[in-house]
Amino acid sequence: MNESPLVLTLDFGTQSLRTSLIDDAGNIVDIVKRPYSPIYYSEEKGYAEQDADFYWDNCVASLKELCARNKENVKRICGATITTFRDTAVFLDKNNKPLRKCILWLDQRTAKAKEKIPVLYSMLFNIVGMKNTIILNRKRTMAHWVKENEPEIWSKTKKYVNISTYLIYRLTGNLVDCPSGMTGHYPINFKKKKWYGDRALKGIIFGVPGTMLPKLQETGTIAGNILESVADEVGLPKRIRVFLTGSDKGCETLGLGALSKDVAAVSYGTACSIEVSNKKYHEPEPFLPAYGAVVPGWYNMEVQVYRGYWMLGWFSKNFAEKETDVAEVQKKAVEEILNAQLANVPPGSDGLVLQPYWGPGLRRPLAKGGIVGFSDIHTKSHMYRAIIEGIAYALRDGLEGIERSQRHKVKEIRISGGGSQSDSICQITADIFGLPVSRVQTYETTSLGAAEAVFIATGRFKTPDEAKEAMSHVKDTFIPNKLAHQQYQFLFKKVYLKMYPQLKDVYKDIDKFDKKY
Repeated sequence: MNESPLVLTLDFGTQSLRTSLIDDAGNIVDIVKRPYSPIYYSEEKGYAEQDADFYWDNCVASLKELCARNKENVKRICGATITTFRDTAVFLDKNNKPLRKCILWLDQRTAKAKEKIPVLYSMLFNIVGMKNTIILNRKRTMAHWVKENEPEIWSKTKKYVNISTYLIYRLTGNLVDCPSGMTGHYPINFKKKKWYGDRALKGIIFGVPGTMLPKLQETGTIAGNILESVADEVGLPKRIRVFLTGSDKGCETLGLGALSKDVAAVSYGTACSIEVSNKKYHEPEPFLPAYGAVVPGWYNMEVQVYRGYWMLGWFSKNFAEKETDVAEVQKKAVEEILNAQLANVPPGSDGLVLQPYWGPGLRRPLAKGGIVGFSDIHTKSHMYRAIIEGIAYALRDGLEGIERSQRHKVKEIRISGGGSQSDSICQITADIFGLPVSRVQTYETTSLGAAEAVFIATGRFKTPDEAKEAMSHVKDTFIPNKLAHQQYQFLFKKVYLKMYPQLKDVYKDIDKFDKKY
């Protein structure tokens, strides 16, 4: 009988929870996948909210199911961890009870952020060219929105935390988190891995006093033990230690084995991202911080495409009724049907180029989505492929910024997320980047990376590289097609990179139109 230790991972994604038992060879011994229903509530256009305890209730239900069918395996658990999606604010009262639904990272509302900051600070932000960045960050900080629109809630708020912090609290009774779990609009100094002071230049923009923030511990330390009441309820052994690891994208990067500045990790999920790990702190874009990695002492440089592969679901809902019917008959995801048609459209989608900015970014505060090159030869299959290509163009643009920052070229890409299950999408990615693209043995790379981080923290592996070699195994590699790469190179340089500079004034007028009418 295999008596190797197991890690219990609780991987809270945007659309589902995955609860797993993973061994030190990278095998998923068992997994419970629990889709959310509903994913979120939208009481007004652009809103995305959910009860924080909704996630906890799903956690309890999934743990019960996992434990019921693993009565012997749960005895082998050497540690547990929670990893979650990012930037989701929970407002807690004096008893650490949620005062309102949490506001998800998907939410598109913005604050007016009229709370004044010191004049000297404002002048300094303007001098160093950070004014627009500061304005955007303040507007997207949900603490400001609640202050302006729900002052009665803000007056009762004693703690302002990320969803990860709240779930760690429900599991252990301790309101703690680690720097690598704080990706989002929080006043954290990622370089020093601690909260900014209330009067710090960059900390003041978020409007959250230090007394309202949770305790930060070093990544890899123990948050506490699983509460006995929780263990009894779900069927777990007593005194299982819960380790602080970090955000889902950070865990995913480790799970892919991307623990070098030579290797980039691409995530094709609800949000798409590209990350490169580095022991030195380099900002991937001006004023965009590198985040703390789930491996202590490392940083992740990341560029994200907001609502990345969420766009494929939007496309399916609005343009793929026939394919949806076929998928239901064949009991497949509609994306599988659409992905099978990608080969019918040539690289570059016959000149149809899409820019996938469905929300503003630090470099592109006026951004909207844009498609150019339409003609009568284009079909919905062209549009679907153009979305996939557009996301890859955006990530390549992000990677080039990362490479400039770290002064080192990436040599290989590791890929994960729902999109990585398609060979066609993997090949398109290789062709656009002009680099080999590899997948590892499982698509559950966030859970895998979370388990690796725990095994490192417990001392099962002496080094992160040892954990990577033991647990992350390359299964497939896609080599760039030279001709396809030349075609993509032309469109990327001559069309894609010129779209935003040429269209930003148009986007500005669209924004004025939306506000006026």
